[in-house]
Amino acid sequence: MKIDVLSDLVDEQLEQAWQLYDTAFRHLNALTVQRHLMYRSEFDDVMGDRRIEKWLAYSDDGVLLGLATYTNQLNAWPLISPEYFARRWPVHYADRRIWYCGFVAVPGHEHGVFIKLIEAMYRHAEEQEGVISLDICRHNIEAYRLDRAISTWLRRVSGGRVRSEAADTQTFMTYETAPAA
Repeated sequence: MKIDVLSDLVDEQLEQAWQLYDTAFRHLNALTVQRHLMYRSEFDDVMGDRRIEKWLAYSDDGVLLGLATYTNQLNAWPLISPEYFARRWPVHYADRRIWYCGFVAVPGHEHGVFIKLIEAMYRHAEEQEGVISLDICRHNIEAYRLDRAISTWLRRVSGGRVRSEAADTQTFMTYETAPAA
């Protein structure tokens, strides 16, 4: 497997990336309150935004197996608060040593692809003694224990030096009304 890091995707690469992303995340829209699948126009904007790196995992025969987004320009990613990171890690923030992973898309859970992408992004941040942030929906925590799995893998990769914590949670509440008596 090979991982390429590109600043933007166009033409056939963009189409392949959209198909992979759509396949990986479409099902989550029925399982989560907050939409996990960007609209195509949003996806195209992110893929064209040169401030956001696109990490592409290819099989040895050139088939796209996984796609992740990664940026240390936190104002490039919608809906995260750069101010939070600036307050929490002021020196890291000023030095652009905080990365946000917008998503890791690996449809069909291709063996080892998710881990290879996560490890490669970790190594990139590790070189600069950085901080990595990402969000994981409750479905993926409950169904796959993804938060624990990533922490376990990064502890292994880092020789036990990485620390992880839940930075924030957002709970979506519903209140179903009862019929009037």
